[in-house]
Amino acid sequence: MLPIKKAYGYICRVNEGIIQVLVFRHSVLEAGIQIPKGTVMPKESTEDAVIREMQEETGLKDFKVEKLLAEDFWENDDGIIHNRFFYKIHVCETPDEWNYAPTGGGDEAGLMFHYFWISSKDEVELIRGHGDYLHLIFNE
Repeated sequence: MLPIKKAYGYICRVNEGIIQVLVFRHSVLEAGIQIPKGTVMPKESTEDAVIREMQEETGLKDFKVEKLLAEDFWENDDGIIHNRFFYKIHVCETPDEWNYAPTGGGDEAGLMFHYFWISSKDEVELIRGHGDYLHLIFNE
């Protein structure tokens, strides 16, 4: 079985001189705190996928993909291998927190995500795998 391609976005802003990363709390509490991500569609580039997924999951439209931070292969809890692509994304004008119902459909239909910002990699506990490359943001 081929690995499933996944595009992850570390959406960043600078607030009062401090870099922050956008995270969300899922309406299904067991899902934990996450960063926005999603599956790369067939024939879609990973950069196009991260743009689409960030829009669908956060509602943000005005952001800039800065660079690909990391690519790896990772085994999910269900044993499926993911080919993960982590992007650094910059945004300027955003609220400090907001709720958003993702628009991608599928398993996300009817869910609500609560978005907020963190200022260090240890501020919250992200679900397994989501914080693997935060050190590349906060140690730049």
